[in-house]
Amino acid sequence: MENGNTKPVDKQALKERLTPLQYEVTQHSATEPPFRNEYWDNDRDGIYVDIVSGKPLFSSRDKYDAGCGWPSFTRPLHDDEIEERTDFSHGMVRTEVRSRSADSHLGHVFEDGPVEAGGLRYCINSAALRFIPKEDLDKEGYGEYLKLFED
Repeated sequence: MENGNTKPVDKQALKERLTPLQYEVTQHSATEPPFRNEYWDNDRDGIYVDIVSGKPLFSSRDKYDAGCGWPSFTRPLHDDEIEERTDFSHGMVRTEVRSRSADSHLGHVFEDGPVEAGGLRYCINSAALRFIPKEDLDKEGYGEYLKLFED
């Protein structure tokens, strides 16, 4: 299988690098438990990147408490890094959210978000993300995103 960059995905290397939950979520579209995941209540400034590719996906400035038990965001950092697909699993019709570069399952997007912020709720699995705190952005190679946190 290949990702959006047409580079072969080494599934074995991914299994060795990710936790079992991260692998199941990103590669098999699993869902982690609500309220028992790493970032659902994280309120620090920083960005969230794809655990597989490292591509920036969401900012803490767009994160809010939707009460659902998963990290929720009003919008992605870059629309072109998000791919939406219709998901008919579990007897529902939802819109799945995947990262374009790594083809990682991230979560789902719903139209019940804050109206004043556009009305969308990107409900994302913590297991699909890695959080980069504002103070580490530069040393982690994401210095260009520091401007998001200037007041």
